[in-house]
Amino acid sequence: MAASVADQGVAAFTNIVVLVVAARLSSAAGFAVFSMVYMVFTVLLGVGVSYVGQALVLERGTDRVRAACRSAAAFTALASTVTGLVMAAVFGLVGHGGTARGLAVLGLVLPVVLTQDGLRYCFSALRLPHFALAGDTVRLLAAVPALAVQPDGAGPERLVAVWGLSALPALLVAWALLRPRVRGAALDVGRYLRRGHLGRRFVVEFGVGNATSQLAVVGLGLFAAPLAVGALRGATTLFGPMNVLFNSATAFGPPLLNRVRGAAAKVRVTAVLACALAAVAGLWTLVLTVLPARAGHQLLGATWEPASALLAASGSQYAAIALGTSALLTLRVLQPKATLPIQVVFSLASVACMLAGYRLDGVYGAAWGLCVGSVLKAAALWRRIAVLRRGPGPARDDADGAGDAGDGVLTAGSSGGPG
Repeated sequence: MAASVADQGVAAFTNIVVLVVAARLSSAAGFAVFSMVYMVFTVLLGVGVSYVGQALVLERGTDRVRAACRSAAAFTALASTVTGLVMAAVFGLVGHGGTARGLAVLGLVLPVVLTQDGLRYCFSALRLPHFALAGDTVRLLAAVPALAVQPDGAGPERLVAVWGLSALPALLVAWALLRPRVRGAALDVGRYLRRGHLGRRFVVEFGVGNATSQLAVVGLGLFAAPLAVGALRGATTLFGPMNVLFNSATAFGPPLLNRVRGAAAKVRVTAVLACALAAVAGLWTLVLTVLPARAGHQLLGATWEPASALLAASGSQYAAIALGTSALLTLRVLQPKATLPIQVVFSLASVACMLAGYRLDGVYGAAWGLCVGSVLKAAALWRRIAVLRRGPGPARDDADGAGDAGDGVLTAGSSGGPG
């Protein structure tokens, strides 16, 4: 568990540092382009994690796990290569402007970054999280210096290329650690294309939970205000430590929560967790608010000004996300099938709130719109928990959730961030 939490922290810290260094090296407009490209990568990564990784960690049995890991690694490498080549061809030949060029470069490095991240889930399934930690540590130690030596004013295409290629040492280390443990195992790439593959369901959940809002922000940048994406992404970067806590709670909460007897006790535990995470979000917002402007510029460069104006809205949103994450964790244990309808409805509502807020008050209104959407989703999730507690069914049984323990880890380690 310690190695898994540390791996989550290292992976999240790498994302934070990459964005911070890119912001310091870029102009506000350049960082906006880099942010849009990085957000597209985040969506593609979330799809890959959902389709391959989350199904992989549910495998049981030594031989089945070894075969599944070998097949997952091969499928991820193949699928990311095909996707990357298509992206490079489409945006390189047809697209125009900095964003299109950045997406074309992303296509070229996509097989490296997606395969490297995908191997983390192989180690998770093999119960070797310290190997994932080793690979992600190499990733951090390679990416930060590679980006730091780039000249001021480096274009987003160059930064994307350097960031992507810096994952190559980590990929080689991870593959060297994985290969002896899957050598001789059955290889069946076609399993991921067959009907009934669990990853399809998980992609739907990711799509409505995370990707919808992320793609809406990308669309906002493409069709309305590119600088808005940089400001929103900059504010999100400042709250990166909260994402580590959310991902850790999602990853390790279900198996720990299933040790608690009784639905009422489970709800009490997650309610305390919700209050604790919300309090941490409030304290972190206060720290960022009193941060001197000079220190802020050291972190985000020219992006600090527009990002710092969103601290109140983003801090409130993260407090709401804390409440929603804890409620989602509760439902994952009590009634896993109850989460998808709420994710669908309120993720779309969050996008609508963001767009309405942008129309009313620009990027500042968009940030508050995202906050309102998160509040509505958290309220709906806790209301569903209250209904389960009042009504008959497994949620009232002292042995509740035991049959759903596997489903409770479906979002473990997700890199997409909060929806």
